[in-house]
Amino acid sequence: MERQKAKQRIDELIDYLNLQNHNYYVLDKPVISDFEFDVLLRELSDLETKFPEFLLPHSPTQRVGGAVIKNFIQVKHKSPMLSLANTYSEEELKDFDNRIRKSIYIDFEYVCELKYDGVAIGLTYKNGLLIQAVTRGDGIQGDDVTSNVKTIRSIPLKLKGDYPDEFEIRGEIILPHAGFDLMNAERLEIGEEPFANPRNAASGSLKMQDSKEVAKRPLDCFLYFLLGKELPFSSHYENLIKAKEWGFKIPNYLVKCKSIEEVYEFINYWDIARKELAFDIDGIVIKVNDYRLWDELGFTAKSPKWAISYKFKAERVPTTLLSIDFQIGRTGAVTPVANLEPIQLAGTTVKRASLHNSDFIENMDIRIGDTVFVEKGGEIIPKIVGVDFVKRNTNVSSLFNFIEFCPECGSILVRKEGESAYYCMNENECPPQIKGKLVHFIHRKALNIDSLGEGKIEILYDNGLLKNISDLYNLKASNLLGLEKIIVSDDEGKQKKISFREKTVINILKGINASKSIGFERVLFALGIRFVGETVAKKLAKHYKSIDNLINATYDDLITVDEIGEKIAESIIAFFKEKKNIEIINNLKSKGLQFELKEDISSTISQKLQGKSFVVSGVFEKFTRDEIKAEIELHAGKNVGSISAKTNYVLAGDKMGPEKLKKANDLGIPIISENDFLEMIG
Repeated sequence: MERQKAKQRIDELIDYLNLQNHNYYVLDKPVISDFEFDVLLRELSDLETKFPEFLLPHSPTQRVGGAVIKNFIQVKHKSPMLSLANTYSEEELKDFDNRIRKSIYIDFEYVCELKYDGVAIGLTYKNGLLIQAVTRGDGIQGDDVTSNVKTIRSIPLKLKGDYPDEFEIRGEIILPHAGFDLMNAERLEIGEEPFANPRNAASGSLKMQDSKEVAKRPLDCFLYFLLGKELPFSSHYENLIKAKEWGFKIPNYLVKCKSIEEVYEFINYWDIARKELAFDIDGIVIKVNDYRLWDELGFTAKSPKWAISYKFKAERVPTTLLSIDFQIGRTGAVTPVANLEPIQLAGTTVKRASLHNSDFIENMDIRIGDTVFVEKGGEIIPKIVGVDFVKRNTNVSSLFNFIEFCPECGSILVRKEGESAYYCMNENECPPQIKGKLVHFIHRKALNIDSLGEGKIEILYDNGLLKNISDLYNLKASNLLGLEKIIVSDDEGKQKKISFREKTVINILKGINASKSIGFERVLFALGIRFVGETVAKKLAKHYKSIDNLINATYDDLITVDEIGEKIAESIIAFFKEKKNIEIINNLKSKGLQFELKEDISSTISQKLQGKSFVVSGVFEKFTRDEIKAEIELHAGKNVGSISAKTNYVLAGDKMGPEKLKKANDLGIPIISENDFLEMIG
């Protein structure tokens, strides 16, 4: 076949087969048989092999996989993937509705959607082509899984219609029940462990290194959120409906509601109807429809104020409490754990459940031998939620006394003032605390040391190779080769062998060496200071610039830092008072870890707003709220979430909330307009 005819035929086949994919996987209305599709796909593949110059990225032949990914590249989200605040009652939803109505004083609509139990994904399209797919990760950055996502046939590789030049659409990758059951049947047949639930199976599939294997998984995707500068509408619902025309699988399970009462009706309907769905959901998502109101309502540190998640009540099952064990966590907190008569709950066998703390046991009057009610919190973690006192047999059940000494190292347990938990204070000698610190240190959100995990850390600790986190940098191949251990891997008593073979050892040592280049903010998080999570570590690193400055900071200094309260400040002071912690930090310094912040010169374009803090509120003409906040940071200013005596300016647009206005006036804080701000930055 001559080149021109080949190109024409390839283009025809690509368009036709992509249309049939859309009919089958998105519309659920197949037009041709599987056999006819496969014959045409084979013809297209043969032509692309003979004329590789005509192979296009949106060809359906690219869905079969083939790319092998050794390491997933981390990609920063253009807009953070925030989690939603959760609610479990109509009263809390009413409070959510009241807060919004107090802030905006105009009529508005809600959009109600199902909350899909899968893996969050962000898809970026440029000129109608899928160019990148990124997982949620930590909300700030995620893994580039484009090759794997291209194998999911309900996700279009090329769009149709009048789509924007560039935009992102977010959604949830799921594994429907039928596909999940089929996969588990196949795994059992070849002697492999079945997946625990569809969400875990979907998540594991996305992180597989061979996209050809991912293509064999029956994954699906529902899309529910668009981001971009040139979206056709200024409302959420209308943009989703429009996105259907571009080829996306937008769920039919969404409605507009004019009142919170209509929201209740939607929730009550799906609380029952969800049992008939072909996939898992765990609640309902409620969003304000108008984008312009999103700007006005704003965000908390972790979630938007214009949306909320209503979680369905979990399945509850009775069983017998056989005994109580105690676990010591990384921070020394003692957690009582219930050993239960095995039960089936939400599709899994449950033998253990958290009892939280001594107050929880006492307040619920839980006794060994009682019949207790167990739920799965968020459908994941089993927890005891009540006691069946009618069935209590006082001859069998016994009062429970909380332990006084650490079951691991024998130290006296201490209950800190104002806290419900007991603590083992022997943090640098208590084995589970040391192991917990090591596991935290190597975590992918901390130092991300490749090929190490909890099982291997335990082996290294048991063999005397690790006594604290700085010992990781003394490991040598000769120490590691040949180490192995058989461990119990789950509640069923199944065993697995962990071995340190040559390839594993090479990867571990490479990962340890690579961790020396990881930035100060993550090293600070990796130290495991109590209450210093990822966000707090970033703020401290940005403020103090180096570990030495932070070590020398006083309590009064610390509480002036944005979002650093009394508890965090006290925890930081206590951590650096321990000579052993300073010794470990000095050892890590000597090994070359980053304990100073590397300034990103490109992050600012001037110092005009240096030392000035702004609260941004309202709707603006020339900027969105995110854009105006970005401008503040470009000129070295700081954005803060709420008005206080420390705020320098309130940057006010239209529809600024009256409560904020009153607070600014009461505190005497200057209120400036958009034009005033533009004059400030020149």
